[in-house]
Amino acid sequence: MNGLGASGAVALLVVAAVWGAVVGALLPRAAYRFSVASPPRGVDGEAGADGAGVDGAAGADGAGVDGEEGSPVPGWRDRCPQGHPVRGWIGPARCPRCAEGTGAGVGRRGRGGAYGPGGALFAGVTAGLCAVLGFATGPRPELAVWLLLAPVGVLLAVVDLRVQRLPDPLTLPFAATALALLGVAALLPEHAGDWTTALLASLALGAGYLVLHLVNPGGMGFGDVKLALGAGAVLGWYGWATVMLGTFAGFLLGALYGGALLAARKADRKTAIPFGPFLIAGAYVGLLLGAYTA
Repeated sequence: MNGLGASGAVALLVVAAVWGAVVGALLPRAAYRFSVASPPRGVDGEAGADGAGVDGAAGADGAGVDGEEGSPVPGWRDRCPQGHPVRGWIGPARCPRCAEGTGAGVGRRGRGGAYGPGGALFAGVTAGLCAVLGFATGPRPELAVWLLLAPVGVLLAVVDLRVQRLPDPLTLPFAATALALLGVAALLPEHAGDWTTALLASLALGAGYLVLHLVNPGGMGFGDVKLALGAGAVLGWYGWATVMLGTFAGFLLGALYGGALLAARKADRKTAIPFGPFLIAGAYVGLLLGAYTA
């Protein structure tokens, strides 16, 4: 692994995995708060954040866009499913008042005030991704960038899967942060990428997704366009071949998932499918192969 001995390689993987597990365990509250379903088209004259065909039904844990339960403010929730205020963005999705049996009582799931996605799954997935990134990248400076961005990618994928929405407070800062951090990595010795290509790939992939959105806004949301800016920056660091591979992998994974739903009769051709998770998964595939072969 780029000159590391066996003990050094193991230590790097352990550090990456522990980092992923710790940060992943802090994501459930943010995932719950950002999981606000976008209003259907025609409500207040706006489409959803990622343009997907959200039908206006309540989001996960019962919080819809009308604020009846969970009382979401525009862009995020500010209350637990029982109506208690939620403070802060990091940490487990757990309501102390529900756990104490005050107000509306214990949490709806009977888990002592727990709500939203579980922290163990977040921690496991993020730890695994970070460990694999550590193995593929080795002790190069860009590894720090990948480890910082990976949890955000997991958070975006979870939110999009839950409510078919890619929040602006995550997508646009993701792209800007990726380019800024890669700019720093490009100044350090032993890096294996090119910042100029990352910038051009970010613009190119964003432009490509914008064309797809303009041609078929119901099939490709504007949130995907903004997410593509960050994915392009990450993939472009290792060159245009990595950009093409990651982009193709995303569309392939999305097509396979959609085909499986059709085959199982769980969807039809008009069913809206969140594309963000597949865009992110494809970017990870391209990034891993690009980092490993760099």
